[in-house]
Amino acid sequence: MLIVDAHLDLSMNALEWNRDLTLPVAAINAREAGLTDRPDRGRATVSLPALRQGGVGLVVATQIARFVAPDNPLPGWHSPAQAWAQTQGQLAWYEAMEAAGEMLQVNNLATLEQHLALWADAATPAARKPVGYILSLEGADSLVTVDYLAQAHARGLRAVGPAHYGPGRYAQGTDATGGLGPQGRALLKEMERLNIILDATHLCDDSFWEALDHFQGPVWASHNNCRALVPHNRQFSDDQIRALAARGAVIGAALDAWMMVPGWVRGESTPEALRCNLAVMVDHIDHICQLTGSARHVGIGTDLDGAFGREQCPYDLETIADLQTIPALLAKRGYRPADIEGLMHGNWLRFLRQAWG
Repeated sequence: MLIVDAHLDLSMNALEWNRDLTLPVAAINAREAGLTDRPDRGRATVSLPALRQGGVGLVVATQIARFVAPDNPLPGWHSPAQAWAQTQGQLAWYEAMEAAGEMLQVNNLATLEQHLALWADAATPAARKPVGYILSLEGADSLVTVDYLAQAHARGLRAVGPAHYGPGRYAQGTDATGGLGPQGRALLKEMERLNIILDATHLCDDSFWEALDHFQGPVWASHNNCRALVPHNRQFSDDQIRALAARGAVIGAALDAWMMVPGWVRGESTPEALRCNLAVMVDHIDHICQLTGSARHVGIGTDLDGAFGREQCPYDLETIADLQTIPALLAKRGYRPADIEGLMHGNWLRFLRQAWG
C-alpha cells in the first residue's frame, strides 16, 4: 500500500548528521559505529532505499534552521541570515537528489498526479522510482523578512510551520508561551497570498489559536499526537483537534516515543520498558477518529530520525519500511479497508487536491 509520510527531516540528516541517505539503513548505521557525538548514532531508521522498500512514495520533507537570541539556551544559528543560508544548503541537497533521480519535488496538482501515476505503475520496480517530496519549512526563523517567503515559494516551498521549539521570530513554539505579534500575522497574510499550507505543529497554545483566527488558507498538522494520552504542551488538546477537524485539517501521527507514551525520560527510558510499539500509534490515531467522528482527519507523520533513532521510537520498528505493518494493526482495531487507505495516504492526498485545486 502507498504510504504518505507528512514529516521527515531528510536534509537535516544529510547535512547535520552527515548521512548518505542513498544507502541502505544498515550501511548508514555501520558507518556510524563507535560515534558518540549524538545519542542516535548507529540507530538510524530512514534512508531513500528504505522508503522505497516500504512503499513510502511521497513525503513532506523539511528545511529547518532555528535562530536563537543570546538569552535562548536552545541550539541554533546566531542570526536569521545564517539560518537562511542553512536552509538554502538543505534545498541544494534536495536538488542534488533530484538530479540523481533519487527524489522528485511535488509542488502542484499536476506534479502530484504524475507522481502518483508513476508509483501506481506496477511495471516500474519500486527501487527505480524517485521518492516524491513536498518542501516544508519547520520553524520560520530563517525567513530574514516576510519578503523572503515569495523567493522560497518560487523554489518549491509549499508548507510552513511558523514555530519550532521555544520562542521564535514569527510565533512561539513548544515549551514557550505567547502570540504571533505583527511579524507573525504578516507572515500568515503572505502565506495566504501564496497559498502556502499552515503547519500548526509546534505552535504553543496562544499562537495556535491566534493563527487559526488570522489564517484562512489550508491548515494541517504534519506530526502531532494527543494531549489526552500524553499530557504535554507539545501535544494537541481535544479542543485543538476538534478545531483542526473543523478546518478540514489532517493530523500526522508521530513516532517519537516521548510523544507516544506518558512518563518518558530522555536518556533513561526505553521503548521496551514503556511498552512503546506501533500499536500505541494506533491509540493516538483512534483517539482522533473517535473525537472527530470519522477517520478523515488523521494520517502518518512519523518524524522518524528527527534527532532520535531506534532508542526513541517503537521497539517493533527497525526501519521506516516497517510502516507497512500498520494497516494490519488498524484492521485488528476494526478499521475498514477504505478508512485504512485514507489513514495511510488518502487523507493527505484529498487534502492536497483540495488545497492545490
